Amino acid sequence: MKNWYHARYLLAAALLTASCQSNPPARKDKPQEDSLAMREKYAASPVLDAAAAIEHMQVEEGMQVQLVAGEPDVFVPVAMTFDEKGRMWVVEMMGYMPDTSGTGEDMRNGKVVILEDTDHDGRVDSRKVFLDSLVLPRAVCLVENGVLLAEPPKLWFIENNDDHPGKKTLVDDKYTEGGNVEHQPNGLLRAMDNWIYNAKSDKRYRKSGNKWLIEHTHFRGQWGITQDNYGRLFYNNNSENLLGDYFSPGLGANNPQQRSVSGYDENIVPDNRVFPIRATPGVNRGYMKGILDDSLRLVNFTAACGPVVYRGGLLGAAYAGNAFVAEPSANLIKRNLLQDSGYIVTGRQAYHGHEFLASTDERFRPVNLYTGPDGALYILDMYRGIIQHKTYLTPYLRNEIRARNLTQPLNCGRIYRVAPKEAKNIQPVTLPGDPAGLLALLDHPNGWVRDRAQQMIVDHHYTTLAPQLREKLQQEQKPWGLLHALWTLEGLGQLQLADVETVLLQANPYLKIQALAAMPAVIKPGQADQALALITPLQQNVLLAPSVALLLPSIKQVNAKAAAQLQTELLHRYADDRYVADAIISNMAGHEQELLQQLMQWNTDTSLVIHRHLEKVLKNIANQRKASHNASLQKEYPRGAMLFKNVCQTCHGADGEGIQSLAPPLNQSQWVNGDKHKLIAIVLYGLHGPVSVNGKVYQAPEISGEMPGIGSNDEFSDGDIAQVISYIRNAWSNRSDKVTEKDVQQVRQQYKGRVKPFTEQELK
Repeated sequence: MKNWYHARYLLAAALLTASCQSNPPARKDKPQEDSLAMREKYAASPVLDAAAAIEHMQVEEGMQVQLVAGEPDVFVPVAMTFDEKGRMWVVEMMGYMPDTSGTGEDMRNGKVVILEDTDHDGRVDSRKVFLDSLVLPRAVCLVENGVLLAEPPKLWFIENNDDHPGKKTLVDDKYTEGGNVEHQPNGLLRAMDNWIYNAKSDKRYRKSGNKWLIEHTHFRGQWGITQDNYGRLFYNNNSENLLGDYFSPGLGANNPQQRSVSGYDENIVPDNRVFPIRATPGVNRGYMKGILDDSLRLVNFTAACGPVVYRGGLLGAAYAGNAFVAEPSANLIKRNLLQDSGYIVTGRQAYHGHEFLASTDERFRPVNLYTGPDGALYILDMYRGIIQHKTYLTPYLRNEIRARNLTQPLNCGRIYRVAPKEAKNIQPVTLPGDPAGLLALLDHPNGWVRDRAQQMIVDHHYTTLAPQLREKLQQEQKPWGLLHALWTLEGLGQLQLADVETVLLQANPYLKIQALAAMPAVIKPGQADQALALITPLQQNVLLAPSVALLLPSIKQVNAKAAAQLQTELLHRYADDRYVADAIISNMAGHEQELLQQLMQWNTDTSLVIHRHLEKVLKNIANQRKASHNASLQKEYPRGAMLFKNVCQTCHGADGEGIQSLAPPLNQSQWVNGDKHKLIAIVLYGLHGPVSVNGKVYQAPEISGEMPGIGSNDEFSDGDIAQVISYIRNAWSNRSDKVTEKDVQQVRQQYKGRVKPFTEQELK
């Protein structure tokens, strides 16, 4: 069987259209070359077979890269998950950017395939197509007896009948709303708290019996999402290394008018530098000063994606809890070191001047990373030339693609794993179906195994394990198994107040924080007094105070008076603590003015953190009340409304108030309501660097350092661009004169030949 597989693989490799020969990887200590030398050295980007591609990689000393699957067993992989047998369920996005115009992106050629290594030699030899005829599928998750699948704009649940699709249920017909392929929800991470979270989204999902629950949560990231051993979520956007949460993901998102909540969407690793080992001129803004260095290497992240907090154990203790981030534009994978400091998570890059893994092959496009059931680090490589979506594709990058024939081929893709060189015969942990076997695996050193064991116990409704799970709550010396026991009880609907109390009595403060995060499941009317007796004293502990404050909405549901009293105590004690302040504001949705009055009666100091943050929320509410006739605007500017939804809204927000880490406000911005010719120039050519909006300077990392222009996109006419600008200038609280097609043409003529974005100083 395997001989046939190898013959088939070699045949596919032989059919690739380009030579497998290229320059050998550059040495780490080799001095940088000038741009002309680098242009000559990397003038071509030949298509390599997988074996040759590995030869072009540099990986951290002591590690090795192994091929797990390649074409023809996998094509254009963008997301995957493992099942309890160690099989990979892989999403293939075959339709992504067939050429620089995106011709044929709507073709039904996407698939979900099941890949398996049947003879246990580390290489896939079995491919089953579970689903086909999909349009740009992007995420997959295994739940109970089926598969949760994201196929924009819908989220589906498909029952699994012996690896064949069964009944199909629509979970959410608005899983994605607007946006383009680069800016739509994805991830479907089944987290420790038994909810399923996404990147580029503010929704979470959970199956409860035959119903699917959908709840509002914090907006997070862009492409890829991961969790650490405490169930905290981490993510990023294309220009930022790593963002994440300090607290449990299910708390703190109660006030829709609160633009940001401290402790969520925090900048974990602010250092965004990258260190490619080859010239990387094929980035969208490579012509701009500061994007590439003198040797044409990318300086900072421009396509950060697919992060994973490594929890596998196989790589060694030094790698435990490290955050790896993919950068396909620079053909590398970054390693970051994370550390807890109280409840705050901080991080730094593991190296300066080089990367954990980097390649001289321009077509190496790592887009998602995972911890595997064997403990290895897994890499999904789309292996293609074009990764920039047409919406923002610049003429410069079109020329780069043309110069090195990067459009073809479209039928490649690889899955690699990284493991120590000395590791031999690495095998995945396969999970048993019996309750006792799964219970034992909650203490396994591989975090993926613990996660999957918890999920299987919950999916199979093994409630008979409740007594043994409670026994695990006593094992402070095994904190990971303890936490999984806690959340497994919650997932089974068996968690009791006494269970949470058991964990609260542990000495480890991080376990106490997790116990508080699980408290909403057990705060019930009949036990409200007992719960409050446990919670209230903990507010005096500075480390636990934010977690206590985040419970206020749950307490309010069962005892509003007690919640108000606790809130007052927290307010008086922590009015200048941004984490507690934002938790209190989150609890006061719809009653912000009452909170302001209470605050002013107690302390008139307007410099207090809670006062300043509350004023921002009140301003947002006032702006929302002023917003009115957007529905009529959609009729007046139909193409403009659609263009805003698909292109602008993903970063600036549906309400025009901007999205943290991405873009500043459009609502009441002087750039929107001021000189229309300047706004047209920004929309056509983009804006780079810091920008002042109504007296506040927005710059990276608070927002992305660049807004791309759309003037070079053939999909949008000058009439379309005039419509979207007119729409923005009259949406929400904006009231400015319309922009005509002739206005757009005049600005194009004024800046004829320009390709680079403007800076604020130029426009002034």
